[in-house]
Amino acid sequence: MGFRMGIVGLPNVGKSTLFNALTRTAAAQAANFPFCTIEPNVGEVAVPDPRLDKLAAIAGSKQIIPTRITFVDIAGLVKGASKGEGLGNQFLANIREVDAIAHVLRCFEDGDITHVEGRVDALADAEVIETELMIADMESIERRLANLARKLKGGDKDAAQQEALLKRALAALEDGRPARTVEVAEDDRKAWNMLQLLTSKPVLYVCNVAESDAAQGNAMSEKVREMAEAQGAGHVVISARIEEEISQLDADEAQMFLSEMGLDEAGLDRLIRAGYGLLGLQTYFTVGPKEARAWTITRGTLAPQAAGVIHGDFERGFIRAETIAYDDYIAGNGEVGAREAGKLRVEGKSYEVKDGDVLHFLFNA
Repeated sequence: MGFRMGIVGLPNVGKSTLFNALTRTAAAQAANFPFCTIEPNVGEVAVPDPRLDKLAAIAGSKQIIPTRITFVDIAGLVKGASKGEGLGNQFLANIREVDAIAHVLRCFEDGDITHVEGRVDALADAEVIETELMIADMESIERRLANLARKLKGGDKDAAQQEALLKRALAALEDGRPARTVEVAEDDRKAWNMLQLLTSKPVLYVCNVAESDAAQGNAMSEKVREMAEAQGAGHVVISARIEEEISQLDADEAQMFLSEMGLDEAGLDRLIRAGYGLLGLQTYFTVGPKEARAWTITRGTLAPQAAGVIHGDFERGFIRAETIAYDDYIAGNGEVGAREAGKLRVEGKSYEVKDGDVLHFLFNA
């Protein structure tokens, strides 16, 4: 399990430039005019995790398989998208398919790059897109409520649950709040997710700054940080231009370039880490002579469900999980050393997998 992150934003904020850099491709045409991304471009990248390389080195693994994140570059949105303006209908349909939204905001001045609204104001840009998504959700909810009437008369319990959730979402939207601000009970979580409301998606604000501001940000990105914290959203500062440049370099050259710019790591690493935090994701590992592999799960996942990420049979026939914490595996220089030090544990069905666990599952076929 990886996750899908939709990259959205107004035209000419650096959205497609960032996508190109992150996926190390030129699949998305980055150009200085609106709607240059006509179809959503999809690219997968390996999630960087130095722990995986260390585990593979100790185990002598022949193959290293990282987990992956899918980026979806979605056509630029403009005011009126909820009414079908620009490529609005297409944008709204594509955004339903992602797990989270990376909302790219222009936090740089450049007279050579036009802004669709004729000004540079990151907070106003954020408001335009949020407003369009909220309007689209309200119209969708009103249609759905009307369509539920017949089922409700027949006493359909699922319809009653759906109606209650839709009304709660509508109340929030009418109050000027996105659907993600609604508190949902665990029993209603599955039904809530099936509503596929646009504003229920977690949001990560990506401040695209000039190269000179990449290390510390600027006044505009600071305002975005304050907005994100107030909303409980994620926030990261990136220079799409720098990401574009390092995507053309080898690893050593890229690290040298980043150091010269006063950066410890690439923006991709920060973006993925922020995305994992936003969605409550974590990683566990399977390690052996054939391969060392990373697997993505949500925090709180129990051992059988974690096993099911590898294969459904592992979950159905789950017996137990031999478990070594990452630090214990490293300290013991592998499974044998960890076992001799008493650090290998046998965990059952109620075990909550921890980030960095090295697991070996036993199951009935």
